[in-house]
Amino acid sequence: MGGLKLRRLASSLLSPAPASPGSAADAHHAVARATAHHPSTAPPSAHHMDALLAFGRGSRLLAAALAAAFVDRLRAAASGQGDAAVALKCLVALRVLLARGAFILRDQLLAALARHPASGRNPLALAAFPLGRSSFAAASWVRFSARLLELILLLPDASADAEYLVALPNPHLVAELAAFVAVADAVRHAPPPPSSGPQPNALVWEAVRLAEEDRVAAERNIAARVQEMGERLDTLSLADAVELVCVLRRVEDGSAPAPEWKWAGLDEGVVCAARQLRERAEGVVLLRTVEERRLVRRDAGGSASARVLVPGRDGRGSDDIRFGSTRWAGTVPAWSTLSDMYALH
Repeated sequence: MGGLKLRRLASSLLSPAPASPGSAADAHHAVARATAHHPSTAPPSAHHMDALLAFGRGSRLLAAALAAAFVDRLRAAASGQGDAAVALKCLVALRVLLARGAFILRDQLLAALARHPASGRNPLALAAFPLGRSSFAAASWVRFSARLLELILLLPDASADAEYLVALPNPHLVAELAAFVAVADAVRHAPPPPSSGPQPNALVWEAVRLAEEDRVAAERNIAARVQEMGERLDTLSLADAVELVCVLRRVEDGSAPAPEWKWAGLDEGVVCAARQLRERAEGVVLLRTVEERRLVRRDAGGSASARVLVPGRDGRGSDDIRFGSTRWAGTVPAWSTLSDMYALH
């Protein structure tokens, strides 16, 4: 018995380890295997996802090669007649890699998928994805998933951490709240999932599951930011208060399910807290508006020119000098006093 255990241990130690990715060609092969067209209704397998995740444990060049391979695969799937199965598999795999991948991999994916500032190229611009030979449901979910992934790329890394939120300036906190509200609103308007039949489309249902996870995460982050903003409401400027009111109205609108499909809206507790904060924020807007008007009137009065009468040669006030401000009003000696001083000398 002991010899058998030793032989098994030796065989496990001497067996070759799984091959690690080593080139750009390996990245393209891994992406092609994970996003193969057949079977068209199956999501990427766990084995293929593990192979993709392995690129995050190598060098930065390997991670960049994998990101470039996904961009090429998406563009090829969107060209011509369009292949919704391949495109949706790419989007599902990218969503998993962004959630579970190592930092080096996520960093390269963000750089590859973001809109290029010079050329304007955007691999996720799939709003006009062609139907072609794909089903309407699959193509609709390609368009929706690409847009949702665009919004997710804009989210901050540190989500609901209390210390992170406390350190945020007011404009950044309002901007992050708006970003999470945009994600929740996008999920609320997701297309209807396919009806269950004898062969359900597991690929689309995987996209549905991921979208629901994004909605729950967005709701949790919205609640955290609404609570933090309630603690510092009195410190908001007029511009930030107005922006906050607009964002909170969108939170209130997200309470009802979308008319196209009964996707769940935001939790009623979150919506109630947003409504209460919005009412308080409207009071801040009114207060800041009154303060701004007072400052404007004060500045207008302070910048009015002071007209000082200068006696002419004939002793009458014929010439005037304009001062740009009343800053020295009451401190300049009267001209009659100056004339008396000169007369003494």
